[in-house]
Amino acid sequence: MFRRTILSAFFLLAFSAFSFAQNAQPEMADALRKDGKIYVVVLVLATIFAGIIAFLVRLDRKISKLEKHNNPIS
Repeated sequence: MFRRTILSAFFLLAFSAFSFAQNAQPEMADALRKDGKIYVVVLVLATIFAGIIAFLVRLDRKISKLEKHNNPIS
């Protein structure tokens, strides 16, 4: 019963968010798109996400190496 209530609440919130998003007109995005600057914004965001992913992969490799080094039983 509790799970069903949580699931129902999630779907109601999700659908209400979609309905609000469809009515909004992003004036800033239109201006950036018109000036051609939207590509700069997308490039900066892609670079940031790529850096975060690279950092997490590197961190995971270091942690895995430490786990293997400190656990000789496995």
